[in-house]
Amino acid sequence: MLDTQTREIIKATVPALEAHGTTITKTFYHNMFNDHPELLNIFNKTNQARGQQPTALATTVLAAAKHIDNLEAILDHVIQIGHKHRALEIHAEHYPIVGKHLLGAIKEVLGEAATPEILDAWAKAYGVIADAFIGVEQQMYDNAAWQGFQPFTVVDKREVGQDVVEFTVKNDALLENLAITAGQYITVQVQPEGEANLALRHYSLCAIEPQQGLKFAVKRDNQGEFKGLVSNYLHDHVNIGDELKLSAPAGDFVLRQSDEPVVFISAGVGITPILAMLAEQVKLNPARPVVWLHSTRNETSHAFKAETEALLANANVQLSDTRYTQTHGRLDGDALRKAIPANAQVYLCGSMDFMHAMRDHIKALEQDNIRVFFEPFGPKMSLIEV
Repeated sequence: MLDTQTREIIKATVPALEAHGTTITKTFYHNMFNDHPELLNIFNKTNQARGQQPTALATTVLAAAKHIDNLEAILDHVIQIGHKHRALEIHAEHYPIVGKHLLGAIKEVLGEAATPEILDAWAKAYGVIADAFIGVEQQMYDNAAWQGFQPFTVVDKREVGQDVVEFTVKNDALLENLAITAGQYITVQVQPEGEANLALRHYSLCAIEPQQGLKFAVKRDNQGEFKGLVSNYLHDHVNIGDELKLSAPAGDFVLRQSDEPVVFISAGVGITPILAMLAEQVKLNPARPVVWLHSTRNETSHAFKAETEALLANANVQLSDTRYTQTHGRLDGDALRKAIPANAQVYLCGSMDFMHAMRDHIKALEQDNIRVFFEPFGPKMSLIEV
């Protein structure tokens, strides 16, 4: 428990964090990796380069500062981040390293404004926050289907859309009694040739029956300045019979069962966890009203088209709209206004740009009775408003 004076000092730093938070976290990562290059085996260098990870951390620190009087208010964020940490094998011994460099970055960026009193308050606050993460993550380690990264054999590799490949992997001993919750992801660990460090990436599971193998889809990422190190490696160098190391399924993006309408919205390869959710919905409660909205460039890029149609044929579909953006444009606010019913649960998955757009459109609807759950292809906290 933090004393009143410490909490007041932390709250007084909110304006500085709002103004300089991302600069602090960029400095933090730079200094930490210089001192601990072994941590590059854990962190996603592409997210670092794109600035998404520093933004996500800055948002997390700001959320903690704003809610320092009631840290339970950010418990959902702690759980979401905890799933990522467990999947990446981040442990309690990493937290002192993070704390040291975070305080150092605050001092470096804020200069004289970072008084001894402020640094002492943040040291105390970080200790409380770190303990909360460690406690949540330990429960996740205890409950994980398996520990660490375990070997799986690739038993199938098939193209399911342009530049999208579905991998099926098996480890019979680990899959025999495994239960999958739709929306979860696995984490793949590889070391592409010529790379000094391991590379870890999360991929959503696209099926809910693990006894036939874990299935996940990978889109080749060659757009923009940053190329997908792991996606290109998996596409070009991993084939049937090869071995991949995976950590156990994780994630808080899961389908909540009820009789309320459910709206599935995805873009591109964002269909993967949404497809699993649709399969789970059809299996558990096919009478539940379903709205299906999917956006992709064209028919060639439409991943899992046949699988989707088969599932929708057995669902209580109120509306189904697949937009080929090349000819029909993007999903917009007008489309969502017509599609989303009252009292709906909405599940979103897609690129960071798509997620920003969809959340803005839904917010503009001003329907307080809509609950939105989402999973972006990137650090989730970079999309959170605190």
